[in-house]
Amino acid sequence: MTQEKIIKLSNGYFMLFVLVLLIAGGICGLVYSILGLFIALLILTIITIPGFFLVNPNTSKVLLLFGKYIGTVKENGFYWANPLYTKKSISLRASNFDSERVKVNDKLGNPIMISTIAVWKVKDTYKAAFDVDNYENFVRVQSDAAVRKLASLYPYDNFEDDGKAEEITLRASVNEVSEALELELSERLEMAGIEVLEARIGYLAYAQEIASAMLKRQQATAIIAARHKIVEGAVGMVEMALHKLSKDNIVDLDEERKAAMVSNLMVVLCSDKDVAPIVNTGTLNH
Repeated sequence: MTQEKIIKLSNGYFMLFVLVLLIAGGICGLVYSILGLFIALLILTIITIPGFFLVNPNTSKVLLLFGKYIGTVKENGFYWANPLYTKKSISLRASNFDSERVKVNDKLGNPIMISTIAVWKVKDTYKAAFDVDNYENFVRVQSDAAVRKLASLYPYDNFEDDGKAEEITLRASVNEVSEALELELSERLEMAGIEVLEARIGYLAYAQEIASAMLKRQQATAIIAARHKIVEGAVGMVEMALHKLSKDNIVDLDEERKAAMVSNLMVVLCSDKDVAPIVNTGTLNH
């Protein structure tokens, strides 16, 4: 037997009625001094009682007979089985797992702190009970291994000076990374009969020793990007101003005056502080 087998057992209430009859018969044997009947019914009663068991909703019982797998009872109810069966309970409820934060290197070699959150449940009770030593501990260990592997496949973030941009990053590509983590966990936990319902990154940050430096780098990247936009807009505005002045014949500027105008406008538009204007009360040349 290498796979789960679902079985149905005797109704516990019927066997409870039989047990009541055995007890009543034993009492009658004791009252009427029929010692042989009393002893026989007492032995049967003692043997019958261990056969009763309950299966609660979203739980299961794995039955063994002297080390041999008999089957699994998943339907909730009150049952009676062979008293010699060993009964092992396995929960079928969904469970949350929040891993500890571990330090790993991302694809670019930067040390980061990362943890994962997984929602899982037992799908195959045979694999969970017999193919691994402890399926709950197996989930913890494999989740840790999966998140370490995932972190090494993607960079934490993209920077414009990296030369080439990665399509998927741990910080920005939440959906893609979660799908990859869920797939990796499902492959690892399949041998334990575990179904992964959801997996995602629970915590993500640079390691303490480089967090300050990487924050400065992110700020610098943001400043450069903002300056790029400002310069691009300023050039467009200067071009529009020169074209408008020339088209409407407002003023005729030679190349030197155009250069001076461009210089002044670029300073005004690109400056990160308010510019103090200077009014020229003389001629254009002075």
